[in-house]
Amino acid sequence: MNTGTGKPLDVTIMGREFRVSCSDEDREGLLQAVAYLNKKMREIRDSGKVLGSERITVMAALNITHELLKARSKEGFDTEEFRRRIDHMQAMLDAAMPEQDKLF
Repeated sequence: MNTGTGKPLDVTIMGREFRVSCSDEDREGLLQAVAYLNKKMREIRDSGKVLGSERITVMAALNITHELLKARSKEGFDTEEFRRRIDHMQAMLDAAMPEQDKLF
């Protein structure tokens, strides 16, 4: 994914629209990440144990981080590459979020 230099892509997470920029080569990976995050957030919401979109988001982040840490502990996993990709995704989200606030 590429911040600022990619093409705009509209994605929906938990019914909210977000516009992010993404290179053509990273588009499929971003769509997979969106689908995974959306699935995790809906599972948490549907469990009925957590209320509020902010809390659901934090719980999803914790669950996904836990999965990451478990995967990192396995041998043969390229943690540096994975960390670079996560940092890159975070930068893209940070760049997109101020624009989203203007929509609501």
